[in-house]
Formats: sequence, C-alpha cells, structure tokens
Amino acid sequence: MGFLTILFTKIIIFMLKIAKKNGGNLPGKLAYKMNKNIIKYFKLNCPVIAVVGTNGKTMTNNSVNRILTQSGANVISNLQGNNMETGILSLLIRNSSLTGKIKADYLTLEVDESYLPVVFKDLRLDTLVVLDFFRDQLDRVGEVESLILKINEFLKTYKGNLVLNNDDPNVARLGKANPENENIFYFSVDKYKFASEEMKEAGEGKFCPFCSTKLEYAYYQYAHIGKFKCPKCNFGNNEIYKLIKNVDLENRTFEIDDELFKIQFNSIYSIYNFAAAITATSLYNIKTEDVKQALENFVLNNGRQEKLVIKECETVINLAKNPTGANVSLRLVNEDNDPKDVLFVLNDNVADGKDVSWIYDINFSNLNNVNRIITSGTRAYDMAICVKNSGFPVSQIEAYLDLGEAVKALYSTKCKKYAISNYTAIQDTRQAIKSF
Repeated sequence: MGFLTILFTKIIIFMLKIAKKNGGNLPGKLAYKMNKNIIKYFKLNCPVIAVVGTNGKTMTNNSVNRILTQSGANVISNLQGNNMETGILSLLIRNSSLTGKIKADYLTLEVDESYLPVVFKDLRLDTLVVLDFFRDQLDRVGEVESLILKINEFLKTYKGNLVLNNDDPNVARLGKANPENENIFYFSVDKYKFASEEMKEAGEGKFCPFCSTKLEYAYYQYAHIGKFKCPKCNFGNNEIYKLIKNVDLENRTFEIDDELFKIQFNSIYSIYNFAAAITATSLYNIKTEDVKQALENFVLNNGRQEKLVIKECETVINLAKNPTGANVSLRLVNEDNDPKDVLFVLNDNVADGKDVSWIYDINFSNLNNVNRIITSGTRAYDMAICVKNSGFPVSQIEAYLDLGEAVKALYSTKCKKYAISNYTAIQDTRQAIKSF
C-alpha cells in the first residue's frame, strides 16, 4: 500500500509541475487519505532536526539548513513552511524513492507545535529545538498551557537531543520532562541595549511551573523572554551550553564562544533564532567558519524582516501573527530613529484565527517618529480602532479595506516604510508592495 500511495502522489506532483503549480501540502493530504500510516513507510538513515515554537520556526529552520548546506551537506528541508503533517508528508514524498528511501545527509523540519506528537509518532527524531511559547490562534491552538503540556507529554519518552531557550520559562521547564534524558542543551542571550527592568509587552509564564512562586526577572529582552529565576526552587538556573554575548544590533554583530558573528538582521528576536540554530548545528561538529559564512549572508525574502526599496523609500516587511510578533515588529520601528510610516494588514481568515482580540495586546504607545499608521485587510477598521484607542492621533490613522489603496496611500509620502501583516495577508502585502 505504501508503494502505491507514493506512486500515485508522485504522479500528482508531476502533473502539478507541468501545470506550473507547487501544490503545497496537497500531495501529503492525498497520501494521508489513502494511507494514514504512510509515514511509517519512509526510510531515513540521516539525522532529523526539528524546530518548534510559536515564533521564529521558519527563520531558525532555514538558518539550520543554510549552516549545514554551507558545510557541504545534502540537506532536505521544508524551507517554505507547510509545517503540519500533510505538508511534511509532501516534502518526504517529493524527496523519496518509490520504496520510501530518502537520500540526504540531514533532514531539517519546522513543525507546527500542535503536530509534533503526530509527525514524530512514527518518524525518527534526533534533535528537537524549542524556541518559545506565546498565545497564538487561540481558536485553533488553544491556551498556551495546554500546548506546553502536550509537548511535555511527548518529551517524557524522548531521549534525543533537546535544545531549549533558557530565557523562556515556558520552554526551560521542558528540560525536566524526562529525567532520564541527559541530552539537554540550553541556550541564552545576554542583556541587550533595549532590554528593560519591567515587562513592556504581553507575556506568559509569570509563575514557576513547579512551585507556583512568582518568577523574578533581572531584565526582560521582549515580552516574557529574559533573565529569570524562581526565588524558591531555583528554577531557571540551568547550565548554559551556548551563550550569546555583546549583541550589537546597530552593527549587526554578536559573540558566541569568543567568536564574532556578522548577520543581516537587527532585532533581538532574530538573535534568539540564530542562537538556537548555532546550538543545534554545534551538536554535529560543524566548523565555526562555515557557521559564520552561512549566517553572514543569510536573508529571508518571504516577509520575515524583508528589506526592499520602493519608490526610493526603504521598506521593511515583517510577519506578525500574534501579539508578540507584532510587538517585536514595533520594537524594530521604535529602535529606528528615522521618520517612518507603518502599514498594518490584518485578516481574520481561518488560517489566521477568527478571533482578533489579540490585537489589543499590541503596544502602540510611545511610537518613535511614526508619521502615519495605515491599516488594511479584512479587519482594517478593527485595527484602526485599536490604534486609536492606544492614543495615536486620529488624524494620522488611515484605514482601507482595499490593500491596493492602502499601499498607494503608504507611498504617497517620501520616508521609510514598515509593513506588518498577519499570516494570510503577508504574501498579498508583499506582492502589492513589490508591484507598486
């Protein structure tokens, strides 16, 4: 049955290619309908690295891919996302023989957190990277705690490499899921220039998950990410495997293991993604020079801090699908002293989550040198009201249901532009801006 399933879906993939269509996760959907146990059929003899977390999966997975590729390895990855079981099935089918054999030096995957136990029930997993946990798509994912408990249950029997963000208490707690697993590797980032003593944005996990005592923070990097400890049981005081120091966002550099790294990104959020990627690949003895070269030229041209010049205006496009993503994007805006306009595109399609109440956790207060905020998308007016309620001047808010009109308004003035869009809006926003 496995042979026939792969044969049929490969024919579908071939037909899609003739029609100049990618197909996304369609082959995987068809394969799963034909054989719900198809994933057992694949034969992998290479390390499998998976990345999960609310924010940063794509950047981290793509960074891991770039580092391993730079080292000369043959790497298969879902670089465009498609991170649920059907999308991952599509990737495996595209890269397998009819007998299910996959030839590669590494398989790296970004995986939707909810589907981690599903994907790796029958697929090997050597290294799991956990980035962060925030509220996201509540009507699909549910509350953060229920998601953490689901992953914690999966990890109770997992004995492979586990790479954890020690600066997120929701992630660090997973290191205790399986006391028999000695392959736990924590990464951390030293305090950076714009860290604060108080939480400035919405965050999760304010209390110790083991003794319920309120956590004490030395500083917050963003949201609830920062240097914390439990004053009662000492939770958070873990041995750090990789520590990033001397973060310089202006010059886009940081240090790790006394080595200076140069990157193309200027956000603390990106630094954490690179910390995760470096930690994961260090477990496979990749040369430092290969890591440096891979990250120095690494960019994402898919709406993740994508930089363009449109009508002589510097433009930055960024995805924000939850409060933390939006607040990190606004941090980029506020850390830039140049005059600028901001476009915020908000949809409420099924893939976004119909509940958009999360926008009221976005911190629009004290914006630095922002001339106008333009809103668009299916919930353009909701976003405009949210911005108005934050205290931003009404005369400087413009709302357009039509995205083309919003982009036209955005470029009606000459200054730097920031475009922030949620999940289903991001590609339409990119296209509208690039074709303006």
